[in-house]
Amino acid sequence: MRFEEDSAAEPAWNGAWVSWQSPCMRLLVLFGPPAVGKMTVGREIAERSDCRLFHNHTLIEPLLEVFEYGSPPFERLISQWRTQVVEEAASAEVDLLLTFVWGLEQQDDADELATYIRPYVIRGAEVAFVELAADLETRLERNRTELRLAEKRSKRDVTWSDANVRDMERFVMNTDGGAHSGGSLPGARLLAEHRHLRLDNSQLTAAEAAAQILTWLDGAGATAGTGPGTTGST
Repeated sequence: MRFEEDSAAEPAWNGAWVSWQSPCMRLLVLFGPPAVGKMTVGREIAERSDCRLFHNHTLIEPLLEVFEYGSPPFERLISQWRTQVVEEAASAEVDLLLTFVWGLEQQDDADELATYIRPYVIRGAEVAFVELAADLETRLERNRTELRLAEKRSKRDVTWSDANVRDMERFVMNTDGGAHSGGSLPGARLLAEHRHLRLDNSQLTAAEAAAQILTWLDGAGATAGTGPGTTGST
């Protein structure tokens, strides 16, 4: 069941270690539109938990050295390698944090993501989804941050990259509480099968967003608010 949080209060964060407590293996999928902060927030979560970060561009960047983005060999290898990394991580009982750019209205995207998480699902792992949301202006600012450009060589042509961020607006990448969050969307159906948090991180630092996410993962977010613009499901 998904619910909208009304509380504007944020949990106190004093920089202390926060861990996602669970007796079983865990997979966290962090998704949202380009430049919303998935990798940066993911790093903060990894520093405060046992999760290993496997972000979207870990494989994209080296493949772009050889193949054009979207070309048949690129698409084959990115899918095969992601699947293999997740399968090996699940087999090794690694707590994993996976980032993903996801068109919620795209059946192919939902099927692809279901394939990626399957090794954890079939092993009885705890699987949770966190979506990050921020307005376009904020994301265009984040598109030019030093860390993003350092880690993602393909984004260093900022004129092209800014245009790409704008172009991706044609896809449904957040459950916004309106027409784009109906249960008929393939992505919404997959989300309904797992715990799900929506967090507007427009005004949050990466550390603050990570703290709220970890608080929710530890159980508080299932019954109490973690800040404005959040929804949850269990």
